[in-house]
Amino acid sequence: MRLPLFSVYNGNFLMDAHKTMVMIGSNRANTDLDETDLAILEQVEENFDVSLETLAEKLGLSKSAVHYRLNKLKDSGVIQGITADVDPLAFGLEMVSITDVSVTHERGYSEDIGETLAALEGVDQVYYTMGDVDFVVLSRVQSREQLNDLLDRIIAIEGVNETSSRLVLREFDSKSTITSNLTDAARNAVLDPSTD
Repeated sequence: MRLPLFSVYNGNFLMDAHKTMVMIGSNRANTDLDETDLAILEQVEENFDVSLETLAEKLGLSKSAVHYRLNKLKDSGVIQGITADVDPLAFGLEMVSITDVSVTHERGYSEDIGETLAALEGVDQVYYTMGDVDFVVLSRVQSREQLNDLLDRIIAIEGVNETSSRLVLREFDSKSTITSNLTDAARNAVLDPSTD
């Protein structure tokens, strides 16, 4: 399990602590990827500390070709950053809650409230959703007192009408990565965007 390094919300994307970018709206990434790019991404997602030499050897490329492609992936925003896998339990962060947040719908509410929720200490991820609730907030704390304090801070946000929380009893770590979780159709759409 990765300990959240930060959560960021902006008008078009949500990013969780794993640097997973979730697109909202109709915007689409403007990045041309090929099989080699995907192979590099698969390797660095599996082990972010892998050396250029190892990558080059595994992929049958020169170190300079791998270095160039990694820089291209960083510059285009495909690689958002590097994280370390840290056990949240080492910090006593044993309580995980999923909180549904319903808000008053006013112009710009999604950005304002989303950014405010994401900035709260203890919040791991924030999702702006369509359906019965407006936001889903995942948080990780050490105790019921900390959870109560976090919920009080959420409720105090201007525009928040109500919350409903559930506690997670057990986490199942899928060990999945973005590239390993791509369906065949998604992989094909990434490699050939004209087929959408």
